Amino acid sequence: MRLGVNIDHVATIRNARGSSYPDPVEAAIVAYNAGADGITAHLREDRRHIIEADIGNISKKVDLPLNLEMAATGEMREIALRYQPNAVCLVPENRLELTTEGGLDVIKNNNFLRDYIAPLKAAGCKISIFLAADKAQIDAALNIGATTIELHTGSYCEFHYNNNIEGKSIEFEKLKALSKYAFSKGLEVHAGHGLTLETVAQISSIKEIKELNIGHSIISDSIFVGLELAIKNILKQIDEGRSYV
Repeated sequence: MRLGVNIDHVATIRNARGSSYPDPVEAAIVAYNAGADGITAHLREDRRHIIEADIGNISKKVDLPLNLEMAATGEMREIALRYQPNAVCLVPENRLELTTEGGLDVIKNNNFLRDYIAPLKAAGCKISIFLAADKAQIDAALNIGATTIELHTGSYCEFHYNNNIEGKSIEFEKLKALSKYAFSKGLEVHAGHGLTLETVAQISSIKEIKELNIGHSIISDSIFVGLELAIKNILKQIDEGRSYV
């Protein structure tokens, strides 16, 4: 199973101060050195975290496949064609949402999406669709020519953290069954959204899933895993500076 590390929230922290750091490109390089198999970045229309320059810099400086998450708009397609990432993952987007809330409705937008992805496929981009665990939506994604689906694991994770054992079990079985179904139809199956150290193991047991994309929990955990060292490094530099006084 491959791991795609989503670096969006490194950019969130950067943008909170309007500074040039932390640089999401550096985070992508750290991910590479740590053994990640790919980098995922969501270039939103409102540019709340990743900006276009990040996509260009990652493409140039990081020797890992880039999975560009984006809405199906004309502007985003132009950007994708400009940088030609390894994969494009189409996601729904709502300006008022805190994060991606669910899967793309392929059935409702069938004809539009088929035409939309054609130039991207011609340019050599793999086409992934972010979907809720729904058989009809999987069939629709296959029908428009997608090569990959990414199943939304957010509901599964919510059930876990709300201690809803029954709901979690039902959602897991749904994800498992639909992963098998999509795989049997020739689609590559990915999964992601909300996965943490507490929830990733069971999802990883679904053998048909070939890749997980995880970001928020990795960036969050890194604060605590690395906070002590960051403080010690600052103290070391303070001591060094004071030694010159």
